[in-house]
Amino acid sequence: MFKTLLRLCCLLALMNGLLPTHAAENRPQKLVIGLLPGESAPTVMRLNEPLRAYLEKQLDLPVELVVGANYAATGEALRFGRLDIAYLGPVTYILQAKRAKLEPFARPSHDLVGPTFQAVVIVPTDSPAHSLADLKGKDIAFGDPASTSGTWVPRYMFAEAGLVSGRDYELRVLGAHDAVAFAVVHHKVAAGGLSMPIYQRLLKEGKIAADSVRVLAESPAIPEYMWTFRPGLDPAFKKKIRKAFIDVTDPEALKVFRAQSFIPADDSDVDQVRHWVDVIVDANPDAAAIVK
Repeated sequence: MFKTLLRLCCLLALMNGLLPTHAAENRPQKLVIGLLPGESAPTVMRLNEPLRAYLEKQLDLPVELVVGANYAATGEALRFGRLDIAYLGPVTYILQAKRAKLEPFARPSHDLVGPTFQAVVIVPTDSPAHSLADLKGKDIAFGDPASTSGTWVPRYMFAEAGLVSGRDYELRVLGAHDAVAFAVVHHKVAAGGLSMPIYQRLLKEGKIAADSVRVLAESPAIPEYMWTFRPGLDPAFKKKIRKAFIDVTDPEALKVFRAQSFIPADDSDVDQVRHWVDVIVDANPDAAAIVK
């Protein structure tokens, strides 16, 4: 009789939320969103505040933004469950998806170009370079080692031009897109690779003068960043989050992404980037350690 009563008490406790359950663990009371430090953390937080407020209203629960110390930190925090969702660039996603069952669910889509964006290589306005090949023997600035448009795609562009880092140019890792732009403006490096949208916004906001730099080369179209679920998140909660993203029409929430809307995302969306990574690794054995 005592054992029966004990079981009954435990069952009632579970039903009333007094003991943790698997579902409770995977349906958080607060949505924690991970963002990459493509620029300074305060800037990233400011730009994403409208989306945070929108999601808080739609999901009817607190929403917290977390900017990682670097790209790997954000990806690993998602993989280990310290974040519920994260906005990952293709390379960061590819690296972390090798280690955990991540699930991309939405990506921004833009007028005319769809769910793609570009990288650029910029030089000082007075640079004598007219092509990437002209930068042989120079110092070139890049962003975070796991950044798609800040490192991997520009490195692919140089590889296509016959230039290999460590052999034909010196790769300078500066961590963030804006840091790369500022280094070029101040002639600290001969050129720099970064996201075209960030470069254009830095010009628009007057953070770099339009007459101080010029675009030397533009990349092919890059598959957009993807909003990605952590492993083990409650399926019903994922459905609610996915719907909130796909349904968003608030122009302020979409502004930082320059998006008309969010559309569904799938792992295969970044296959082109996987090919570019392979090209770089084949040309640069030193890069293999990053993508293992």
